[in-house]
Amino acid sequence: MKQSRVLKSLSAMAHDTRLEIVRLLVPRGDDGLCAGDIAQTLGVSASGLSFHLSQLEQAGLLTSRKESRHVIYAADRTALGEVISYLLNDCCAGAADVSACMGAKRKANAPAEQA
Repeated sequence: MKQSRVLKSLSAMAHDTRLEIVRLLVPRGDDGLCAGDIAQTLGVSASGLSFHLSQLEQAGLLTSRKESRHVIYAADRTALGEVISYLLNDCCAGAADVSACMGAKRKANAPAEQA
């Protein structure tokens, strides 16, 4: 993944409402949610939501599809995974098991246990 795409993705998520949208949509998988349900759940106006959804879609983090008269939005989990992998690649020195990498980081940063 190119650094410019990662920067665009991170920039798009660097807003509380947009991050909430991503967090709301990720567990819903490919089923996603219609815009009205997203707006209602997050308490965002339709016009505000439209702006935020557009930003996330342009960054490649969301997909949309038309169903009847509704537009359904879903998180592009592959794209999100690529962004996370890009960030962790250097941090974890290419370790295949990211959870092991994160566990090692936590242990290194943990306060020393008292004997």
